[in-house]
Amino acid sequence: MKNSFKIVVVFILSIMLINCKKEEKSPSYNKGDLTIFTDESFQSVTEALADGYMINYPETRIKVATKKEDLGLLDLLNGKAKVIVMSRNLTTEEVKTYEERTDLKFLPSKFAADAVVFVVPKNSPKESISMEEINEGMLSENKNFIFDGTNSSNLNFVAEKLKKQPKDLKFSIIPGNKKIIEELGQYPDKIGVVGLNTFSRPYDKASEKLREMVKVLPVVQKGKQYTPDFEGLRSMEYPFTRVLYFLANEGNFNIANGFMRFSCTHLGQKIVQKEGLQPYNVYRREVQMR
Repeated sequence: MKNSFKIVVVFILSIMLINCKKEEKSPSYNKGDLTIFTDESFQSVTEALADGYMINYPETRIKVATKKEDLGLLDLLNGKAKVIVMSRNLTTEEVKTYEERTDLKFLPSKFAADAVVFVVPKNSPKESISMEEINEGMLSENKNFIFDGTNSSNLNFVAEKLKKQPKDLKFSIIPGNKKIIEELGQYPDKIGVVGLNTFSRPYDKASEKLREMVKVLPVVQKGKQYTPDFEGLRSMEYPFTRVLYFLANEGNFNIANGFMRFSCTHLGQKIVQKEGLQPYNVYRREVQMR
């Protein structure tokens, strides 16, 4: 009897240990480590969302690492990244590759409307830029447009908008959106092309300083002028409005999916709004009082 009792106890303890090990390995959205890869153009909003998540879930540690958009996508497809931020549309072949390698459906988590903007020094006489100027200028050997580099989200998006391949476009390079703004005054005949989130934060001193150095050119299309303000982004009438979205390589509800869901909640969308961008899932509600 004693031996039988010992066997039963050992069996129960074994089951408990197995269950404990399973619990340790079970998915958890509220604790653990995560690295998010994002293009520098939308680093600020990504960091703000990461900070918000860590405040709500103190046992999580989220690191935001900058990487050119296309390189981040490659890391995701090769299993080297759990979640990335994208702005351009994936090609049919890229979607197919994503679904094959991750064994997941392509379901982008859209969280903000951002924009690619065209800037000139504050004292420039130029007041606007037309789609025709952009199209012609991007094919000119004068290379009057300055981008932050190849494989970047800004270049990818402009190429997509112009229905061109990035390799076919002509442009100058100054590494980094912030550096483009800071050094643009040295090239009075050039036009900087940067992400709006570089200086969109309305109450941030660093953003305010950058805004004071340049003016954002409205884009003229078919005789009408569009600006990248809240209304232009909300309606997506500004021609270079882009939707930011998260893409994950995680099949369970772990920290990556937890973070993406948080970013699309009301709280996450308020963080996006405070960054000076248009929330994707929160729209202005008008109520008539009688």
